Amino acid sequence: MPLHSTEILAATATGIARAAQLLREGKLVSFPTETVYGLGADARQGEAVAAIYEAKGRPSFNPLIAHVHSAEAAQRYVQWNETAEQLAQAFWPGPLTLVLPLRAGHGISPLVTAGLETLGVRVPAHPAGQALLQALDGPVAAPSANPSGKISPTTAAHVQAGLDGRIAAILDDGACEVGLESTIAGLAGPAPMLLRPGGLAAEEIEAVLGRKLAVRDVHDPLTAPGQLLSHYAPGAPVRLNASAPDEGGLFLGFGPGVCDLNLSESRDLAEAAANLFGHLHRLDSLGKPIAVAPVPDHGLGEAINDRLRRAAAPRD
Repeated sequence: MPLHSTEILAATATGIARAAQLLREGKLVSFPTETVYGLGADARQGEAVAAIYEAKGRPSFNPLIAHVHSAEAAQRYVQWNETAEQLAQAFWPGPLTLVLPLRAGHGISPLVTAGLETLGVRVPAHPAGQALLQALDGPVAAPSANPSGKISPTTAAHVQAGLDGRIAAILDDGACEVGLESTIAGLAGPAPMLLRPGGLAAEEIEAVLGRKLAVRDVHDPLTAPGQLLSHYAPGAPVRLNASAPDEGGLFLGFGPGVCDLNLSESRDLAEAAANLFGHLHRLDSLGKPIAVAPVPDHGLGEAINDRLRRAAAPRD
């Protein structure tokens, strides 16, 4: 049930200052990043973080990412290492989250880490998101701004459709450029590990590191966001690797051909990633089964297929 009226804030100096003040007051604010819209709370305020879980209906064992404005700010909360520095120099600001051990005196609410001794940190590249983080000068815990398990939001309208009345404000600055959540790399173990594919291709990370990333088994305990087997799910059933829709259903295409919506007619994976959640939102609003054309499983296609498999997984 809605709790209060949700403010829609423009991405101006006044709107950003208002959003930062709401975060200081322990309120929830959705804000844009280059990946998707996040649902933010001050990561140091336990009650505010708890409100994220309540607003989303999110399982409490699923950890959150702390967004900060710089690598220097990240080092206030995690134990930095040479690999983290190497990746931050190459990809921050950008769609990469690094999971590192918490440092002593970090001040992060245990609800952010879901009781783990590690924290996922990211420096987003979106100008409005950056401006908000600099105005607050503190860590913002922010999963995607959608009801838990549903399609991630890439516009303020998506956020409003799912969370209107449940959060204090939405900082509106148009559509997200990348359209997929961040790639998550685990740096707390003996070797760098891909914990979640996302908006930065694993091959790019491996090129900087000069070695392959270890890969998490899907049945391992949760160590980062986005690892639930059923996630990013429309209300209607989803069928993958299809050549045509089911009778009375809808078809999400990739490449040339007849379809209801096309991720990328030119088979451009970056375009497909940017379109994925928006197209799923549009098709889901029609309330019919969704069939999806095959998408190559390399580069950004790995992250696209990860989201599609979770969207199509059996529901709890």
